[in-house]
Amino acid sequence: MQARPIPRGVTLIELIVFIVIVSVGLAGVMSSLNVSVRGSADPLLAKQALAIADGLLEEILLKNYNDPDGTNTGETRATWDNITDFDVPDAGGATTISTDLLLNNYTSGFTPTVEITSTTLGPSSVAAYQINVTVGYSGGGISLIGYRANY
Repeated sequence: MQARPIPRGVTLIELIVFIVIVSVGLAGVMSSLNVSVRGSADPLLAKQALAIADGLLEEILLKNYNDPDGTNTGETRATWDNITDFDVPDAGGATTISTDLLLNNYTSGFTPTVEITSTTLGPSSVAAYQINVTVGYSGGGISLIGYRANY
């Protein structure tokens, strides 16, 4: 007797089952990709808010501790010359800073605010200012705190 040859290839039913299984797997992968792509701009907003907060905090920390000309009247943000010039509270208790001078006007949708409080640092009670910069945006907000002493 001659041995029967082993059949090679796939049947139509096996091919249809394979296509169904692959389709279900691809649908699952695509739906998870959709979720990740939908929120992909959120980290960009957070990075932009962080850049705005960092730039504003650095701008404030580079100003004089005391007012060099002794007057704060009639000044604009472009001519603010000390830390306390940034502390002009509005109704919410914090100073809302215009974003006109930040990041070349790429700041629509962000609301930077500044709160400056007097504090003391260390065991020798060094007088300092605590500067809290908060930048709000549609997905949340970023807050940075810095300290400036009179050195």
